[in-house]
Amino acid sequence: MLFNVLRDGFSAQTIIALFAAVFVVFCTMPVHEYAHALVATKLGDPTPRLSGRLTLNPMAHIDWIGALMILLVGFGYAKPVSVNPRNFKNPKAGMAITAVAGPISNLLMAAVFILLKNVVSLFALQNFIAFAFYYFFMFAAIINIGLAVFNLIPIPPLDGSRILQLLIPSKYYFKYMRYERYIILLVFALIFFGVLDRPLAYLENVIYNGMDAVLGFPFR
Repeated sequence: MLFNVLRDGFSAQTIIALFAAVFVVFCTMPVHEYAHALVATKLGDPTPRLSGRLTLNPMAHIDWIGALMILLVGFGYAKPVSVNPRNFKNPKAGMAITAVAGPISNLLMAAVFILLKNVVSLFALQNFIAFAFYYFFMFAAIINIGLAVFNLIPIPPLDGSRILQLLIPSKYYFKYMRYERYIILLVFALIFFGVLDRPLAYLENVIYNGMDAVLGFPFR
């Protein structure tokens, strides 16, 4: 994203990637948060609806630091949706299902963008408009997959920490959550210094290539 522009200079692809990142911040991140809110509401918790999060309005969901991270490095987050697990019949399972809904929505959106990219590939990519749309959809898919992967890291306040609650005993989970601030600062430092770039990019590429191989097969 912006770090790539500063390192490699401006090019048509990097400009398109930046437009795709802005699109993700304002148009697909709200879908991620809406998915959390919708699933929690369906499972019996009115908290997201009462707090104004059962909406696709981006202004209800954007966390500006998380949005800046998407623009800078391609990974980021939005405002966590408030959920009251006591309203679920099974609190642990309800929290895990609500948490995983966000990353699943990102993967579904990535699938749509990969399909659109492959549709555009049927046109001559020497045409700049076709070229721009091809790379826009490709970058939008990659960023959505990156968001899914990043949010599944089991650290608070990311979605993976909610899923972790289902997998380990509560006493260990709540001890772990006491260090939430320190853990997220450590992760931010690892991202800033590029330590997580390679493993996250590897997972992102594996998922993208796998989805592209399946969804792109009819277009080959």
